[in-house]
Amino acid sequence: MKSFYQEITQQHQDFLILPKKKLIHQFIDELFSVLFSNTSKSFGNVTIIEDKFAELEIQFNELVLDFEPKNEKSQQQTKTFFKALPNLHKKALSDAKTIFAKDPAAKSLEEVLYTYPGFFAIAIYRFSHQIWKQDLKLLARTISEYAHSKTSIEIHPGAQIGDEFAIDHGTGIVIGETVIIGNNVQIYQGVTLGALSVKKGEASIKRHPTIEDNVIIYANSTILGGQTTVGRDSIIGGNVWLTYTIPSNSVVYHKNEIRVKDNNPFPEPIFYSI
Repeated sequence: MKSFYQEITQQHQDFLILPKKKLIHQFIDELFSVLFSNTSKSFGNVTIIEDKFAELEIQFNELVLDFEPKNEKSQQQTKTFFKALPNLHKKALSDAKTIFAKDPAAKSLEEVLYTYPGFFAIAIYRFSHQIWKQDLKLLARTISEYAHSKTSIEIHPGAQIGDEFAIDHGTGIVIGETVIIGNNVQIYQGVTLGALSVKKGEASIKRHPTIEDNVIIYANSTILGGQTTVGRDSIIGGNVWLTYTIPSNSVVYHKNEIRVKDNNPFPEPIFYSI
């Protein structure tokens, strides 16, 4: 009779022996620190920075081999990712400057870089999206889920997000795999850019909405569907449920109705919060 351990081992014999998530988290934290933290100023000279990146390249190459042990192009995958880093860094800094410009609570760019969960989620998305494009899908998803666990902001690495992207507060945001977001878009907490259907057979089609340039989406709004487009320069108010395309320069919001109590029976409100 097989022991419990033997049964579990046999059931997992065809699975990859993946690295501990702690190693991936460590790589992301160190990469983020080198690129955006004030600690990078203490390196003092270019040689030390180059040495740090050399260490990170070794770590990344080992992760690629762990996720794809038969990948004969792991070194090229590493070179491709690190060659893309300067542009990813530039895009992320542009995101941070956009957040600083739009958020009156932000007192400095350093505050955004160091404390804003929205910026952390965006920066990690930039890295994971590059890895996704290199067809390292499982590694990309593992990295994006690390940002999700730290910030409660879920951005699928397959989403396509333009420049100058801003997330304010951010808790509860969900951005699906086939979302397309243009430039200079701002999103608040609780926003869902999701699919109308979660059928497995629709995995290969566009299931999530397109958000064009210069759009603001306020808190807790839900926009669903692969054929749904929010036209450029539009504003989506809080708590909106949207499943159809709206043209450019639209304003979508819930109209609040105020009724004064009188002697007639007053109906219980359908939507309320405590």
